[in-house]
Amino acid sequence: MADETGFSREDYASMSRAGEILHAKGWRKVFTVAEMADKWAWLVGEVERGYDDMVDEYTNDLYCRNWLAEAWPMLTHPVRAAWHAEIQPLDERFRAATVDDDGEAISRYHRIVLMEGWWWRRKPRKLLGSLASDLAEMPDET
Repeated sequence: MADETGFSREDYASMSRAGEILHAKGWRKVFTVAEMADKWAWLVGEVERGYDDMVDEYTNDLYCRNWLAEAWPMLTHPVRAAWHAEIQPLDERFRAATVDDDGEAISRYHRIVLMEGWWWRRKPRKLLGSLASDLAEMPDET
């Protein structure tokens, strides 16, 4: 039986289970899909306005999108369908506010694993403050 959100007990259990499994895998706490979707929305807004914190903070903030990607296969279809409607537009906004550099800028500070998400291979178009100096183009060393 579904509640007013349309989610069943199985749907809620899948969300809880995903948070618990990811916490057991090393995430610092049992996060919820809502928490991480909100964090992704916040980060996308910051990138659109011009993220100006240090690169270490930026890479730490990007991990919210990793959490969503890792949780995704653990969620029931109704949960994925409901959250897709929120996350997909955020992904599109992030793509529009960033440029694909194949991870070159960020990889100078953070190891990017081959199978890691596309968001690691993009850098913000609008670079401000500390992030601007951290991700500035490196001169060719030829």
